Amino acid sequence: MKLNAEQQKKVEDNLGLVNKVINDKVHGPYYLGMYTRDDLFQIGCIGLCKAAATDKGGNFSTYAYRLIWNQICDALIYSTRRMGIETPCDTLPVMPEEIEDIAGIGYDVEELLDKAEAAAPPSTAKGIRALRLMAEGYTCKEIGEKYNASDKLVCAWMSKARKFLRNRPDIAALVNN
Repeated sequence: MKLNAEQQKKVEDNLGLVNKVINDKVHGPYYLGMYTRDDLFQIGCIGLCKAAATDKGGNFSTYAYRLIWNQICDALIYSTRRMGIETPCDTLPVMPEEIEDIAGIGYDVEELLDKAEAAAPPSTAKGIRALRLMAEGYTCKEIGEKYNASDKLVCAWMSKARKFLRNRPDIAALVNN
């Protein structure tokens, strides 16, 4: 985008508006996704340039504020979607060396998981079975194919199962020893 001298002056005069939008709308470091504050400032500057290029008169700061915020929102939405796609859920629930430590305590891990699976609601029981398969080396995609479900659904089952297992006193006692 090419700005003329008047539009460039307008951008330079209103650079503080980008910081104002970031300070007003982005609360803390937790909402930045994959972007730093400097990245958001640069993204906001793109919105400010778009505002200067398309301004038709009126209250410029109000118009620019909205375009800056829209540009930042678009970037944050993009980063959230991208992180959701790129973040794998194919992680082992327990490290192999931890399994050996647990086995040395004298508890039968398989027996405890069997009891937990029997007491769990259906989707949580599927999650426990999925966790067991993942411990054997299967990926979420492979587990999903086995159960005729998407890999995202398998991840959701495993998440429920982890929460369920953390709240069981027999499993908690096993892990805390």
